[in-house]
Amino acid sequence: MVKVNGEIIDASGKSIAALLEDMNFSDGRVAVELNETIVPRNTYHEKIIKDGDSVEIVRFVGGG
Repeated sequence: MVKVNGEIIDASGKSIAALLEDMNFSDGRVAVELNETIVPRNTYHEKIIKDGDSVEIVRFVGGG
């Protein structure tokens, strides 16, 4: 099990890219932190989430 934005889900074994797609964050306007470390966007497909990991996903919102 993995903690994603404070919620425990079954995402172990998925890449960050797959997790983002599953959670409808596919527009690319997000930042991802894995175990308190920012993950570079170009590694989302190769970075695999493991059991016990903590993922934070932040969506960028425009405005003024």
